[in-house]
Amino acid sequence: MEDWVYRALEKWPNVPALFGWLGLDRRGRWTIRGEIISRPQIIDTINPNYAADEHGRWYFQNGPQRGYVTLESAPLVLRTDGAGRLITHTGQRVDRAEAGWLDEHGALWLRTAHGPAVLEGEDLHWVLERLRGPRTPVDEELLAEALALPSGAQTTLSLRFDDGTLALGRLDLEAAPQALGFVREPQPLSGE
Repeated sequence: MEDWVYRALEKWPNVPALFGWLGLDRRGRWTIRGEIISRPQIIDTINPNYAADEHGRWYFQNGPQRGYVTLESAPLVLRTDGAGRLITHTGQRVDRAEAGWLDEHGALWLRTAHGPAVLEGEDLHWVLERLRGPRTPVDEELLAEALALPSGAQTTLSLRFDDGTLALGRLDLEAAPQALGFVREPQPLSGE
């Protein structure tokens, strides 16, 4: 969080939180009431002040007010930068992951130091270039076999990072929040 946020929290400690206003779509775009936020100044304010609470609810801390974020997919959406490195939609670099899965649609889910993340869509070539399996290169048949496994199963695939490989499991899209510890649609808890 930025310093101005902490100063505002000290000055106004009991501002009620907002629910249902802010969102993050599956492409890593911020939304307000379903409309994409396109102003760079607003995005640059949200990104460094985005975090999770102890219940797995992700929020934007806007000074003294916390705005909980409805997630279309994961709390963090991964992209590749110009050098082929992974970065979160908030600009944090991801060099390694603690665990990884493929969902039934072929999207890559990672547990990173920054939080649960997904890479899907335009940057899936990054995954395909780094996939390893019992046969190299990984072909469509081997990938289809992995995607056909039940959620929770271990695949024969791994993902190569600069410092080693990460075994990949299978995880259904709907099982991701529970498995990775996040809430897609945050609600107030009693007493909030």
